[in-house]
Amino acid sequence: MGIRSPTGLLCLMLLIQLGLGLGEAATVSNGTTDGKERWGYVEIRPKANLFWWFYQSSQRVSTPEHPWPTILWLQGGPGESGIGSGNFQGIGPLDVDLKPRNPTWLQKADLIFVDNPVGVGYSYVEDESALVKTDLEAAADLTELLKALVKELPTLQSSPLFLVGESYGGKLAAVTGVSVARAIHAGTLKITLGGVVLGDSWISPDDHALSYPWLLKDVSRLDDNAVSKAIMMAVTVKQQMVYGQFAAAYKTWVDLLDLIDAKSGNINMENFMVDNTVSSAVLSYLVTRPLSAAATDGPNTISGILNGVIEQKLRIIPNNITWQAVSLQVFDALTNDFMKPAINEVDELLSYGVNVTVYQVQLDVICSTLGTEAWVKRLKWEGLHNFLSLPRKPLHYCHPYYLTNGFVRSYKNLHFYWILGAGHSVPVDKPCTALYMIGSIVQSPAS
Repeated sequence: MGIRSPTGLLCLMLLIQLGLGLGEAATVSNGTTDGKERWGYVEIRPKANLFWWFYQSSQRVSTPEHPWPTILWLQGGPGESGIGSGNFQGIGPLDVDLKPRNPTWLQKADLIFVDNPVGVGYSYVEDESALVKTDLEAAADLTELLKALVKELPTLQSSPLFLVGESYGGKLAAVTGVSVARAIHAGTLKITLGGVVLGDSWISPDDHALSYPWLLKDVSRLDDNAVSKAIMMAVTVKQQMVYGQFAAAYKTWVDLLDLIDAKSGNINMENFMVDNTVSSAVLSYLVTRPLSAAATDGPNTISGILNGVIEQKLRIIPNNITWQAVSLQVFDALTNDFMKPAINEVDELLSYGVNVTVYQVQLDVICSTLGTEAWVKRLKWEGLHNFLSLPRKPLHYCHPYYLTNGFVRSYKNLHFYWILGAGHSVPVDKPCTALYMIGSIVQSPAS
């Protein structure tokens, strides 16, 4: 269905009116004739419209004992497009050149991408007051989206759903996981929550800030004088968070990044083995993978294709919407929540029996493994002691198989992967390892 013609607009208005009349989220959708792709908008609140895109795997096999999984990918930022970065620049079936990606996570699961929070990418608000101000609001929006998608996608009720997020998207995955689990328990959402996956996630900002000085000293990027200053600033971040001064903590964290940038020789905070000339202060706006030149305008760039050939394919994007890789308005609206931790949400998920998987990389600084290991040790989960006492198992996923790709430790419903040789984004830096890892996590029949 198109909404560019008068007829399409009339149909959309009718859908919205019917949806509101029934007390349900209004939807408008389209798709390919073979049913392998569907996409659309859900008005999850008045004047707030989330865009989603579903891919059904051509390798889909499912039995009652081994149901085919579905992954809902949540991008970081907050403010970066999941349709752009997660799909075309990450794990989707096509790359930025619109050529088949190999590997793609579609080999292991059905995929849903969403431009979230509302206002990112193709998603839009009709009034800036409709932008989310808290992670809880973003999670509520995603829960409403899933309620609509259960009706839109016939396979979703029988397919275990995994919420997978990287960076700030991991934090949103944790908060959304709690919202979804509660909705399932209340009987308002008819799906199976297969698990929540936290990739290099911004779960505990103070633990990450405190890890920076020691990590950067160990890799010879800060000297003792700089380390001392960085420690004092990181401790200030923690104190401000303890007192609930999250806006002040954010400003101190930005100052900490500026100090690190100046004293380390412009270290790349998302991969300390790959220097760049971009100031680390840029990361103070978006805790996410740096956008490449592909984010600039032009027909053969991510912006070019999403505002060109892809927009033409979708046929439901309003004329006044221009896809953008990053929304600073969305980030600014969530600034007060940026430094709030989500450790309690992880604990709640574990207490519900939900599978929680953490994956971390070797070379990231901004969401470092040191910081993640620190917050994991702060969990109140009853199985934590047993989890920490277990040895790690080496992973040999990819050729040459004599090399170790990483490690994993599992106890009951908590799982932790350490991935070697990767920076902030495992699918980008180690696509083969990422594919086999996610296949194991979601227990794909194709694994």
